[in-house]
Amino acid sequence: MQPAATLVSPAPPRLSGLAVFVYVFVPFALGHYLSSLLRNVNAVLASQLASALALTPGQLGLLTSAFFFAFALVQLPVGMALDRYGPRRVQVAMLLVASCGAVLFARGGGFWSLLAARAVMGCGLGGCFMAAVKAVSIWIAPSRLPSVHGYLIAVGGMGAASATMPVRAMLEYTDWRGLFLLLAGLVACTGLLIALLYPKTGDAAPSRSPLSPLLPALREVWRAPGFRAVVALVLVPHAVFFGVQGLWIGRWLADVALYPEDAVAYLLYLGMAAVVFGAIAVGMITEWAGRRGMPPLDVAAAGITMFVLIQAAFVIGYRPSFPWLSVMFTLAGTVTGIDYAIVAQSMPRALTGRAATFLNLLIFIGAFLVQAGFGVVIGLWQPDLLGHAPAAAYRCAFALLVLIQVPGLWQYARRRRGAPLPVT
Repeated sequence: MQPAATLVSPAPPRLSGLAVFVYVFVPFALGHYLSSLLRNVNAVLASQLASALALTPGQLGLLTSAFFFAFALVQLPVGMALDRYGPRRVQVAMLLVASCGAVLFARGGGFWSLLAARAVMGCGLGGCFMAAVKAVSIWIAPSRLPSVHGYLIAVGGMGAASATMPVRAMLEYTDWRGLFLLLAGLVACTGLLIALLYPKTGDAAPSRSPLSPLLPALREVWRAPGFRAVVALVLVPHAVFFGVQGLWIGRWLADVALYPEDAVAYLLYLGMAAVVFGAIAVGMITEWAGRRGMPPLDVAAAGITMFVLIQAAFVIGYRPSFPWLSVMFTLAGTVTGIDYAIVAQSMPRALTGRAATFLNLLIFIGAFLVQAGFGVVIGLWQPDLLGHAPAAAYRCAFALLVLIQVPGLWQYARRRRGAPLPVT
């Protein structure tokens, strides 16, 4: 069969740096910005959604995590479509789907209709990050891709930050239904912007030639030692980071720390803004460590150790640490984004696209399980008269998260010491 790489049109003429920024980076980064905003917005809207629809913690977790599940399902088809049709065609179509999902969410009247609408949003926004990477990689040199990855993650952090205080401010003028109608319009306009600005010469010509077999390629990706080393160490913490920061950090601030909604929005804003700093800092630290012979996986291990220790602090529940715990969780959690760069560097060039989408698939399935499972654990306790879940519920949930991340660190430590690892 014809390999996927041969289906891509010849490299288009180079654009100037300013042209790449205006016509390529900005419109696709805006899509990733809105994807991060919509992924995290329920952290601020949780109390309104729960009260308006009488949702239990388990239902709230499932409703919010439906985004991750749908997001995960489209990863492999999106990766294949990007190779066949190019980023402009794929992203424009998917953003229109996401816009329809936001409209359906705004008009939803019950748990199941909102669940379906949230899943439609997840499907439509499932290609934002990979489409941005694909679009930019067509127009710039490969040596500059790691820094662009960092910039895109930072833009995602700004989107997550916008889901906090700015959303809280918007709720002074409209309710959550009006907010989603506004976001639906912005998503549709972003699709139009990509259609108008992105150079058509950067799109692949549609081809009827079959793509290379997917399952054999994924098996080859899975068997690659570099990929499995990254998955063993970083996959679960990355899923925990996405699953908790998008909903349960805000609920913890309200239920355990007992902060009012304005204070919750402010602390979530600080935490999400820390993603911007963290994403850029992780890239700089990784490059600095690399010049001194320290591999990126060692940097990831150090950051994940700190990330797990911060979660252990949630379990301990030391009250004077409450104001900064949520911010430190988000700041340390940004180190998990290093897995994309490590996989890109460790995999054969012919497999990097499938490896990235396969990694995304695993991460978002994990995030779905974490976010929904966290809600199930919280729901085992009876809330008080004000609807607050007890601190013991959150301590138990965070303790379980710590326990599922420790084996990856232990396995990594054994590998570093040269001890034989079990064959899996």
